[in-house]
Amino acid sequence: MDVALLGSLAVLALIDSTSFGTLLIPIWLMLHPGRLRPGRILIFLGTVAAFYFVIGVAVALGADAFLPQISRVLDTRPAMWTQLVIGAALFFWSFRLEQNQKRGAGGGRLLRWRERALSDERGARGLAVLALAAAAAEVTTMLPYLGAIGLLTTAQLPTAQVGLVMAGYCLVMIVPAVLLLALRLVAGEWVSKPLTRISDWMANSNTLAWIVGIVGFLLAYDAAARLGLTHFGSGG
Repeated sequence: MDVALLGSLAVLALIDSTSFGTLLIPIWLMLHPGRLRPGRILIFLGTVAAFYFVIGVAVALGADAFLPQISRVLDTRPAMWTQLVIGAALFFWSFRLEQNQKRGAGGGRLLRWRERALSDERGARGLAVLALAAAAAEVTTMLPYLGAIGLLTTAQLPTAQVGLVMAGYCLVMIVPAVLLLALRLVAGEWVSKPLTRISDWMANSNTLAWIVGIVGFLLAYDAAARLGLTHFGSGG
């Protein structure tokens, strides 16, 4: 196996390790003021890594051959109208999210959810669902990850090597968060204090509302354009 290929993949994986799902959410979970539950955080990180492993291997081994069939289904008018409705709903929902955030409801809700996720017996399932949602939301925007899949595809490696390399890639993605978790366990408050600002920002910002609104607008606009709804008055 080409050493240069492995080096490039390692660099890409380290870049991906700084994403919202692989670093920022785990940091936020580590800053829980109660007893630290490392097992729960590892469940989150393991779920994220498993998701990216499955997607990466599937695409690298030729799952993209099914994309033309999927595209044909998405190009039907019922599918486009469904996309338009979903996009519009997300766009208008984002305003409600922002209003809740301004009233202070969002931050409190996030903190209460973190408390349940790290203390309740059923919290592990919630963390796994959050991990899948975060990974699914980010997967198409993580350019290093997509680039890594492209490198694996063009390298034409045997199936076993593709799986092995992708497993290593996904492990490297979560290594910084795992190391930070270990440091949090050893150093305690010394580590948590510098990270508190990140936690406060995540609890109080309206980033989620902006993301939901932008995604909703893009989905709705794309569907409207393909349905010909954006060309009113252009004919004649």
